[in-house]
Amino acid sequence: MDTTILPEQVPAHTLYTGAKIPGIGLGTFGSDKYTGAQIADAVRDAISVGYRHIDCAAVYGNEHLVGKALRDAMASGIHREDLFITSKLWNDKHREAEVIPACEKSLRDLRLDYLDLYLVHWPFPNYHAPKVDVSARDPHAMPYIHGNYMRTWRQMEALVDRGLVRHIGTSNMTIPKMELVLRDARIKPAANEMELHPHFQQPELFDYVVKNGLVPIGYSPLGSPSR
Repeated sequence: MDTTILPEQVPAHTLYTGAKIPGIGLGTFGSDKYTGAQIADAVRDAISVGYRHIDCAAVYGNEHLVGKALRDAMASGIHREDLFITSKLWNDKHREAEVIPACEKSLRDLRLDYLDLYLVHWPFPNYHAPKVDVSARDPHAMPYIHGNYMRTWRQMEALVDRGLVRHIGTSNMTIPKMELVLRDARIKPAANEMELHPHFQQPELFDYVVKNGLVPIGYSPLGSPSR
């Protein structure tokens, strides 16, 4: 049985710029269970059956392999403009001088000229060990400090100005934090990525995001059985 889905059959959501984001995407976090090569194979297979949104992050440790899979897909005839590629700024790269170089490294690893969406992965500038080892928390962890976050956000806006990123967004936020960012941002976040599944529905945050013109992106939509 042919399991291929035509990309145009996948529901899409409209960002406030008018750009479309596919309603179904493939997340590439799996470094705790799968090798980078396995993740890259999953990307190739997903694109071959109709996926067009690939969700990446520097901290996943596999963007260079995902980048090869993306290049292979484009060599096979997939057009770059038909893909929607997301990546994320990790917690230890929030300093003003680090944001743009971090994005540029993701672009090099992914073998792309631009990202469709670049998210601030978490609102806290804290260090975690590579591959998101939750047993190695930062002993000097800091709370959310809005002024610091906005300095990071100004550099995110600069990425849009430079054409390296088409849209910027937030991730793992709460309503009070979102209110402050929306108040002070020059370029409004286009999306907020959030854990979203039957056991953790976050209806108030979901409704707030939609009401304010952002697209909510759910991660772990089938739950997080390992936690």
